[in-house]
Amino acid sequence: MAYTLEIPSEYGYVVLGCGVLPMMMNMYMGGKVMNARKEYNVPYPNCYATPGYHKKADEFNRVQRGHMNYSENLLGYTVMSFVGGFKHPIIIAVGGVLYSFGSLLYLTGYSDTSIDVTNARYKKGGAIKWIGFFASFYSSVSMAGTIIGWW
Repeated sequence: MAYTLEIPSEYGYVVLGCGVLPMMMNMYMGGKVMNARKEYNVPYPNCYATPGYHKKADEFNRVQRGHMNYSENLLGYTVMSFVGGFKHPIIIAVGGVLYSFGSLLYLTGYSDTSIDVTNARYKKGGAIKWIGFFASFYSSVSMAGTIIGWW
């Protein structure tokens, strides 16, 4: 059985919200890591600061982890978004905005050393990224089910 795919006219919002915006956000968050490298004196090629060697290792590592969390999940998120966006383009586009800005809030909270590290990621609103993530997850499953013929 073949499945014919039509690209909805709203799909351009998916490209902007889940392709262009995440790339811009990744560059912005990477800039925060670059600034932290200078501020905390963590030169390349060190991906992370070494406690006991770098004076402000925890401070730098929290910024780096906030950005790395985004980078680690971005590929899977983008693929799910581009697939699910064929069936639910507006939901996915809005989810892309929530995912990107929620990830920035995640980094902002994680970087704040006045907050305990175990909860810092979500204290400044970082949890909204999961709304965007799960919108893409469920929409990609919905699209897969449609192609397979489950519904």
